[in-house]
Amino acid sequence: MKSYLSLIFLSIVASVLVYLSGCTDMSTSSNQKPSNQQLVARGEYLVTAVGCHDCHSPKIMTGNGPDVDKSRLLSGNAADQPIPPFDTNMVRSEYWILMGGDGTAYVGPWGMSFAANLTPDSATGLGAWTEAQFIKTLRTGKHLGLDGGRDILPPMPWNVYNKLNDEDLASIFAYLKSLKPVRNKVRTPVPPNEVSRVIVAGLSGAN
Repeated sequence: MKSYLSLIFLSIVASVLVYLSGCTDMSTSSNQKPSNQQLVARGEYLVTAVGCHDCHSPKIMTGNGPDVDKSRLLSGNAADQPIPPFDTNMVRSEYWILMGGDGTAYVGPWGMSFAANLTPDSATGLGAWTEAQFIKTLRTGKHLGLDGGRDILPPMPWNVYNKLNDEDLASIFAYLKSLKPVRNKVRTPVPPNEVSRVIVAGLSGAN
């Protein structure tokens, strides 16, 4: 009986030691720099969780309403689609904001803003960006992360995303760099005093 109890005790001790050994290994691995694969996976999770697709991914209409166009994932406002007409009087008040049909274009008291191309296209997206530049952009709310650059316009909630730590922002950047590059030159913002002219001219993405 004693030998049986001793065997059970030794088995329990062995199990505890194996468990503690595993915890030690996890602690050690957590101090190591995450691999690019881990960063990309974390970035994909964060991009989905914080709603980047809501504004930066063009949509297609389905039987259940608009859905993300996976062929143009996070490529921003489509430059080949004309801006639909709207009553500019609606946005002269600070209380009104209008959104384009697929959620990639907005107009309000600040003028017109268009969701940026976040794919790694070298000419029209983030292909030439560095991780440091990306993080600084979200930390400061300045376009391209430039000191004295223009402000990132609404509805981009950079002042919420800048609460993320550097590893989270680096993960988001790693995921964005892993995407398929999409060539799409997003329109430049339109200041408030130019909105009426743009609508009358029927801006179609030539710029």
